[in-house]
Amino acid sequence: METLNLGKKNVVPNSIEQTLTMLKYSFLDYIRSRRFFVLLIIAVAVASILTGVIGYFRPSDSLSSPLAFYSSWWGESGTFIIILSAIFFGGDAISGEFQNKTGYFLVGNPIRRSAIYIGKWLAALIASLAVLAVFALMTIGNGFYYFGSAGVPNQFLESLGFSVLYMISALGLTFFFSSMFKSSTVAILTTVILLLFVFSLVQTLVADLAHVEPWFMITYGAQIIGNVLMNPYPPPTSTVSSFSGGPPGGFRGGSSVAAYNATIPEGIIILVVYFFVTMIVGLVLFERKEFT
Repeated sequence: METLNLGKKNVVPNSIEQTLTMLKYSFLDYIRSRRFFVLLIIAVAVASILTGVIGYFRPSDSLSSPLAFYSSWWGESGTFIIILSAIFFGGDAISGEFQNKTGYFLVGNPIRRSAIYIGKWLAALIASLAVLAVFALMTIGNGFYYFGSAGVPNQFLESLGFSVLYMISALGLTFFFSSMFKSSTVAILTTVILLLFVFSLVQTLVADLAHVEPWFMITYGAQIIGNVLMNPYPPPTSTVSSFSGGPPGGFRGGSSVAAYNATIPEGIIILVVYFFVTMIVGLVLFERKEFT
């Protein structure tokens, strides 16, 4: 860390200046890296595929109204882009410092570890939001094409805000796992498996088998991204019928399971709590780990 020469004294930059310096150089590393362009290409490719599919097949349910269009487009694909961004930019942000031994030289300077951690997190957030913004602009462009000036309902703006909140929370979670492991491969694989598969599976099992609201899952809180695009907003608890057993044409037994939906305040609280808890615990782990 550079010092400022004021007269005869060398003044070490304060914590905010250190954080901004880490933010600057970490962000430059991100946008110059191959992963940024790969993720950007993925986001553009997903949006282009959706554009082609909707333009060619013209599904009546998706084009019946602006809200139906954004619900079918953004509800699932937007969440997918968020998860990929968190994995690409946060998966090895801290563990890479241990694996590549770069952190050994970094912490030898008069710089706080909290400044390193927060600066890297802010850089990852800005890079992730840049990718999400490109995907959102392509979404809005399609909305204007099909519905003109009425192409952006207020619910989509709310969903976009919830998407940013989910991005913040997901990056906090990935930085936590990145601080837990010294291997970048293990850290990335852990975040991939958890965010793409395990959380959703556990949420389904808890709701369907235990009949308990999965309020403790980050993916449950993220439901508000898609639910706010539905009219009316899904009730907190509803009953869904399922059928099983019996030969074709014969009697088939039926059962009812409870479907849970996070309310908007509940979803916001879940995402905010996940962010603060994972960021604090991740920073504590990073503070205590030794570079060798």
